[in-house]
Amino acid sequence: MNVRLIAIAGPPSAGKTAVVKQIIRNLGAAKVAYLKIDVVQAWEDEELAAEFGIPTKKVYSGDMCPDHMGIMVIRDALVWAEGIGAEYLLYESAGLCLRCTPYTRNSLGLCVLSAVSGTHAPLKMAPMIALADVAVVTKIDLVSQAEKEVFREGIRQVAPDIDIVETNAVQGTGMRYLMQVIEKIRPAESERDTLRGVPPLGVCTICIGKKETGWQEHFGVIRPLAAPDNLYRGE
Repeated sequence: MNVRLIAIAGPPSAGKTAVVKQIIRNLGAAKVAYLKIDVVQAWEDEELAAEFGIPTKKVYSGDMCPDHMGIMVIRDALVWAEGIGAEYLLYESAGLCLRCTPYTRNSLGLCVLSAVSGTHAPLKMAPMIALADVAVVTKIDLVSQAEKEVFREGIRQVAPDIDIVETNAVQGTGMRYLMQVIEKIRPAESERDTLRGVPPLGVCTICIGKKETGWQEHFGVIRPLAAPDNLYRGE
């Protein structure tokens, strides 16, 4: 297989698509394919196809978690990208679940974060950062140097060894180091792959449609208010 997989995660409005556009511009003549996962509406695929003339696909997850949907379809997407001769497959997640992460062992994992999202933001999305290869901090032109340093330290608390790229992705500043990392990606060995981390618990009566409130009405993964540990770890 000749396809190199780049997984782009991050919360909504962090600037993921702006980063994707800069990557495509900097890849130049390389053939790029793009996959967008969202819940009910997305236009990024149409914008990228119109601006760069690249092949794109879009999947709506509907009632399924979008990150779970991405896990379901990424294998098919790699086969599709290989079939059209793509050298890179850029896979952008919806970014709605800060606990899920779409990174696979054979991908380059990029976590896109907005510098204006607050100094505590990195600590609220730990798995999305902790399992990534690179944290791409966008909108750095909108914060002070002190705020950038505090934000960077928050990322380091979650992932001490992660590479951090600070950029104004609209203008493309600071992208040179990220492109050096991308140029070193090896092609996926095959369409078969595994996740880097363990997905969160997702089997419960709420997930299957039970509407009643209160843990007393449910079974499986439950959580009372007066739990001994404030951070639920599963049973």
